[in-house]
Amino acid sequence: MTTFQAEIDVMPKKEILDPQGKAVTGSMKNLGLAEIQNIRIGKHISLQIEADSAAIAHEKVELACKNLLANLIMESYSYTIEQI
Repeated sequence: MTTFQAEIDVMPKKEILDPQGKAVTGSMKNLGLAEIQNIRIGKHISLQIEADSAAIAHEKVELACKNLLANLIMESYSYTIEQI
């Protein structure tokens, strides 16, 4: 077995309203940073997985994202996996 490190980013889909991102975008003006716009806020998940190969690690991370970590109706995800 080999240990892999997965770094997963889950973000609201572009067509979904992001109230948290909208609020932070509005606050940038108060900080004198009006040039920062269209903020979207998501979540970052870091995990380690034991697998026989990188392909199996990818399969397991895909399953975790689709079944638990991301709400596929409202969110999209991307990830990277590295052997550690």
